[in-house]
Amino acid sequence: MAFSAGSDSSALFFILVEYGVEFDIALVNYKTRKQSDEEEAYAKELAKRFDKICHTFTCKLSSSNFEKRAREERYGFFKESIKRFGYDNLITAHHLNDRFEWFLMQLSKGAGVSEIVGMQEIEENEDYTLVRPLLSIGKDEILAFLKSNDIKYFLDSSNSDKRYRRNQIRAEFSDRFVSNFSDGLKRSFEYLEKDKEELGNIQIAKQKELYTIKKSNSDLKNIRAIDKVLKRLGVLLTKKGRDEILKYKDCVVSRRVAVCFDEDKIYIAPYIKTVMPKSFKEECRKRKIPPKIRGYIYKSLTLEELFKNLPI
Repeated sequence: MAFSAGSDSSALFFILVEYGVEFDIALVNYKTRKQSDEEEAYAKELAKRFDKICHTFTCKLSSSNFEKRAREERYGFFKESIKRFGYDNLITAHHLNDRFEWFLMQLSKGAGVSEIVGMQEIEENEDYTLVRPLLSIGKDEILAFLKSNDIKYFLDSSNSDKRYRRNQIRAEFSDRFVSNFSDGLKRSFEYLEKDKEELGNIQIAKQKELYTIKKSNSDLKNIRAIDKVLKRLGVLLTKKGRDEILKYKDCVVSRRVAVCFDEDKIYIAPYIKTVMPKSFKEECRKRKIPPKIRGYIYKSLTLEELFKNLPI
């Protein structure tokens, strides 16, 4: 479980304990505030009291693009811990207010159903399953739970810094809206999830880290499937990235994942530049394998394996 000692993760900790869920906790200490060390000490205290393992990681970052870099370091640490210690799931304390903040942020950029719905309660990634059990619970409900159970938690002063776009949206729009209209908002997300499932009903096959998608006549369905696969590979698409994929049909996303279209399929795989024999490249050309995908196939699969096991 991702733990920060704030209100949300502290509430989730005690809810998981109450329901008898087996879990350990992981905390990243960015050393940005005086109380950062106190929060880490509290995490270790809780872990000891309830017989949990507490994984910690100290990460000092500059103020430049802090939120993005902090997220990358945080999820990198979670992923490494999951692989190293054999966990299956990452549990986070994202809640209804977080989901609505994401909705508004995507809406402000220009986005479709797939992007504005964003967070899901259960999300399959390449190395683990991401679980968000509080996604339909509002912040007010979380605070009420903490108060009624006299649970200690810390307030992160950086959450009120309006220089960060998310904090501005939270303070000026989302929190008040969720407080006043939480029931209707929950129902709306349920409807949007169903719409998203309809749009995402497209066939995806996998061999190691090579994904093959049956191409649709709908750009919206194609980009929805591509977005789903890229998330499994740890890449979050921006609107600019989606537009480039649909425009060029042959891209390298985030400098590490190739997305290529052919007549009836979409190939997605880690982008690998390597020297390949002429005979291999010629065989790929005959079989219409896109050039940007060939490096991964050459390093990880044979063409025989590719076509023998390719269900699409």
